[in-house]
Amino acid sequence: MEHGASLPVTGANTAADGRARLMRRAAIASLSVSIFLVAIKTLAYFGSHSVSVLAALTDSGLDLFSSTLNLIAVRSALTPADAEHRFGHGKAEPLAGLAQGAFIAGSASFLIVQAVSRFITPAPVQQGSIALAIMLISVAAATGLVLYQRHVVARTGSIAIAADRMHYLADVATNAGVIVALILAAGFKMEIADPVIALIVAGVLIWSALGVFRQSYDQLMDRELPDAERDNIRAVVMRHPDVRNLHDLRTRAAGAHAFIQFHIELDPAISLMRAHEVSDQVEAEVCAAFPHAEVIIHQDPAGVEMPPALERT
Repeated sequence: MEHGASLPVTGANTAADGRARLMRRAAIASLSVSIFLVAIKTLAYFGSHSVSVLAALTDSGLDLFSSTLNLIAVRSALTPADAEHRFGHGKAEPLAGLAQGAFIAGSASFLIVQAVSRFITPAPVQQGSIALAIMLISVAAATGLVLYQRHVVARTGSIAIAADRMHYLADVATNAGVIVALILAAGFKMEIADPVIALIVAGVLIWSALGVFRQSYDQLMDRELPDAERDNIRAVVMRHPDVRNLHDLRTRAAGAHAFIQFHIELDPAISLMRAHEVSDQVEAEVCAAFPHAEVIIHQDPAGVEMPPALERT
């Protein structure tokens, strides 16, 4: 006997609508900021011909690509479940994450080639003061966006927005590094600083790509939720006085949504109606602890042994 209950529809829908609005606004804000940054960094690069500014421009180009992809992925992930996608469209987010990771890694490789070329053939930085002013504006814009994205991720748990935030954190670090490179190259004639910073930016991008790949891969492969969250589920379920045991706990995530299913063991003598009531109560407690989760509960009579092939702790 399986049971899938939920929180009151009105409250759940209101919370879901609020998360959806935050995710859409964050995706639109990210796209807007990335367009602005690409525009001003393009001006900075063609004015200075600095390879570190090129690195920053490449990073912002990545952000523009990622933000566009995220906007599409978020809209798809928020599409309600339908007859052909009964578990919703949440995996659009990790799919977008894989594409972002691949694009980031390719762009980092391009930067490494450009930096090595500048090592071999050094070139002076031109109009460094203009480029420096543009990079300071870029730091301010990216920092504001990162702070807003942190708020949205805390409220929604969106993997797409979290991945985008990683890009813009790297963007803040990149811009700060480029500012240092411009000061050293244009102000102190240390031209070697320009390609060195570009290589550092490439390393940051590769590290960011690995993190996005790992998180996206885990969700696409239905990796279990972290042990701490699974332990929390067990603790919540076992707090109910009528639940004698819990087994066969299975969890997975798809975007901002989690799917939790487990078996609870109840007194064999209780009525079907009482078993249903207990499941409702347990479900409500689990949903209170995991607001973005869909929960399925199977009720078993305590003391009845499972077939060996199905046993699982």
